[in-house]
Amino acid sequence: MTRLRRIGRRALTAWPLAAVVVAVAAGGLLALATYRADHDLSAGTIRLSVEPLHAGALDIYVPLVDWGARFDAVLLPARLRIEARTVDAAVVERVAGGRVDVAEIRAQARDAVASYIRTLIPIVAAAALAAGALVAFALRGASRFHVRALLATAAGATLVLVAAVALLLPPRGDLQNPDFYANGSQIPVALQATQRATESAEAISQDLDQQLLELAKLISVPAERGPARTLPRLTVASDLHNNLLAMPALRRAASGRPLLFAGDLGTSGFPLESKLLREVVSAGDPFVFVSGNHDSDTSVRDLARAGAIVLSERGRIEADGSRGDVVVPVDGVRVAGYSDPFERRRADGYRARGEPEVTGAMQQRFTRWLLPLLGQVDVVMVHSPALAEDALDRLGGEPPAQPLILVVGHTHEQELRLAGGAVVVNAGTIGGGGAGNFHENQPFGLAALTYQRRPFEALAVDLVRINPRDGSANAERKVLDPVIGDG
Repeated sequence: MTRLRRIGRRALTAWPLAAVVVAVAAGGLLALATYRADHDLSAGTIRLSVEPLHAGALDIYVPLVDWGARFDAVLLPARLRIEARTVDAAVVERVAGGRVDVAEIRAQARDAVASYIRTLIPIVAAAALAAGALVAFALRGASRFHVRALLATAAGATLVLVAAVALLLPPRGDLQNPDFYANGSQIPVALQATQRATESAEAISQDLDQQLLELAKLISVPAERGPARTLPRLTVASDLHNNLLAMPALRRAASGRPLLFAGDLGTSGFPLESKLLREVVSAGDPFVFVSGNHDSDTSVRDLARAGAIVLSERGRIEADGSRGDVVVPVDGVRVAGYSDPFERRRADGYRARGEPEVTGAMQQRFTRWLLPLLGQVDVVMVHSPALAEDALDRLGGEPPAQPLILVVGHTHEQELRLAGGAVVVNAGTIGGGGAGNFHENQPFGLAALTYQRRPFEALAVDLVRINPRDGSANAERKVLDPVIGDG
């Protein structure tokens, strides 16, 4: 205890040194947050700035279209922001038309960033040292430390801070997998940017040159901001929970493409609810559905009659109630689905059968159903991800020879992960948790899968989140490993 007391007393007497270090950090952070610099490029003027105390990232933002791309490329806990202040329309139009070397503009931007950081470092050093020295002189005579010791502490802390900025702020590595974002009415711009950046399999890697090219197209050719058609895409959603307010966003995202919906269109499965939700079928071309624990045998029959492709483990549910093929072709993709074991029944009065807890027996039944389909199916839809855990464990020991995508829902949490040699995609909740749950402020969530046909290969997944309160959104792209499924 005596030793601990001595250590405690020493720590208390060292408070002037701590105060100097805090002052150095405050002065440096203030300089980081306030210093901005404009640089002229051939395509316009950019403004560079830093937002300290954020997740490390490189932000490219264009106010003209209220659209940005964020790259995980900065090790310092700060965002290095590049904002387009002015745009030379003639140059941007030539870039969009492929008549200007995008790499040249990229090199100009890189030089501007380097120049900005070289200027920023002495400014941070001066501000940090000045703040530390000011506190050191203010504390002279107020502690047992001589002013020279306090100034030395300020100099040392400043050196550490400057070294961190110089080494950790410059963007590093390949600029891939950007997080797209937009606000309010500009949500379509962010979504279209992810679509336009998939015009070829080579572009899927999301090199910064490609991002600059697509941004130029968005700025210079507003009338042509339609989605790219070269590579096919599937829209993925689930858990609408009767929230028809989300229908416009769902229609816009699907935009005439196939829509895979992994369950929970409604909340109770009552016939009235089915009639209200039948309009969702027209959101996709086609609309492909598998039931969740809030759907019913009545609602799935109504959807089939309305023209939806309703899948189950025993085959596609036809309009007359009969069963068709288990594996159904959808725009070059072989799709199968597994009905939720907690699907509600008309015979039971549409009552929920308790909180749906998936049992080991249910998981084993799913595994026995899935394994014979391997090699014959590209995408498997099931509402509850827990049902597939046993199958994914089995596949972990012996991955499938061909790519397999597992589309799930239920948790209301977006997720993209590789498990058991399969890619698991959970788009979140397109209904924000349901019309009665806005107080939870859950984002509207959906996903888009870009792929190639013959042979099937999943290339990338865009996870889109829309804030229901202010309309802000972002769309994060994850490029998938091309060797998935090669064993």
